[in-house]
Amino acid sequence: MNLNITGHHLDVTPAIREYIQTKMTRVVRHFDHVIDTQVILSLEPLKHRAELTLHIRGKDIHCEASEDNLYAAIDLLIDKVDRKVLQHKTRTQNHHHLAVKRQVFETA
Repeated sequence: MNLNITGHHLDVTPAIREYIQTKMTRVVRHFDHVIDTQVILSLEPLKHRAELTLHIRGKDIHCEASEDNLYAAIDLLIDKVDRKVLQHKTRTQNHHHLAVKRQVFETA
């Protein structure tokens, strides 16, 4: 998984980078087919904003969160992404069943 972290109007410190990497392990634990991840952290007046775009096979998942604290915004963002990844995983699971004409029935 490629993880790209950028900051707008703020510096991305090694502590923030490590915090995001440890939080992303939660998402990868549920769904390990992640190709690329783009995280954008920005500082708006009185708000910290975090955006994440997760590129998986066949779909891009985008979430954003805004809070007073940067770490709280990252936590909220990871919660949203985790919910969306689980939702995508349940949609793409194989729900096919054996066709009626292929089933074997016992005759009495």
